[in-house]
Amino acid sequence: MKTTPKHDERIASMTFASVYPHYVTKVEKKNRTKEELHQVIEWLTGFNNEKLDKLINQKVTFETFFKEANLNPNAHLITGVICGYRIEEIETPLTKQVRYLDKLIDELAKGRKMEKILRKPS
Repeated sequence: MKTTPKHDERIASMTFASVYPHYVTKVEKKNRTKEELHQVIEWLTGFNNEKLDKLINQKVTFETFFKEANLNPNAHLITGVICGYRIEEIETPLTKQVRYLDKLIDELAKGRKMEKILRKPS
């Protein structure tokens, strides 16, 4: 399934701060911790807790969030379907990056081991 320009624009203009509480709720509901969530976000973006708090308080859009990120070189190893989209087929870089994050958080909530979530090439 391909994303539409309208879909990509909606994702770009959404604020990270508006979605972050949902991430926390999702992982905590499945007995994972906020610390584990932050570990996953830091692996993907390079943002430590201090930087993450700053971006949340500034209410940055996902576009700004990922512009400031130092994307993990192994992010391309994140594959599969999330929200009805096959990640490896998403053409818009920002939408793909947001779906990377969604996929990692989904895996965390499903109880996947941290070593598997934080992909290392074999």
